[in-house]
Amino acid sequence: MGVEVVPRLRGRFGRPYTFVESCLSTQRLLDGAPEGAVAVADEQTEGRGRLGRTWHAPSGTGLLFSIVLVPAVPPDRLPELSLVAGAAVAEAIEAETGIRATVKRPNDVLVAGSKVAGILAEAVERRVALGIGVNVSQTEVQLPAVDPPATSLALEGVSVERAALLATILERLEAHYDRWITSAGT
Repeated sequence: MGVEVVPRLRGRFGRPYTFVESCLSTQRLLDGAPEGAVAVADEQTEGRGRLGRTWHAPSGTGLLFSIVLVPAVPPDRLPELSLVAGAAVAEAIEAETGIRATVKRPNDVLVAGSKVAGILAEAVERRVALGIGVNVSQTEVQLPAVDPPATSLALEGVSVERAALLATILERLEAHYDRWITSAGT
């Protein structure tokens, strides 16, 4: 997930790009980073979801990353970023796998009614660290017991290269984000 991602990037998101084998949380790797900076890890030991829930994926089984965004929108619109990101992730999953994915408010992406991805947006002074986790190749026993039930792309019958999925998510996120920013001014 290191060197193979950067040549696949098709926009401004993902620059600069940081990859680590393991970290507490990719959110913590982005302090002071510019908009569009991305941090990716093969494993997070203290990954978080909404409402303080933990998000863990065995090393190399998930797509775990965070991106810095600095949107020029009123602060009360910042919570919308989870839905913007959810739409981009769902669209990218469908583009890379052919599987239809949907967004479940406020921050889940579902495949056939099961959670395949989650989004966590943390804002501090108009800077948003947007954390995204996609279950790529986990087995049933590696997934938590949650409601809605968790799944992975592998359990849904598809294999996808994490680097390709990341590049597509970043491309789609940039497009959705730019449209959202433009709509905020109207």
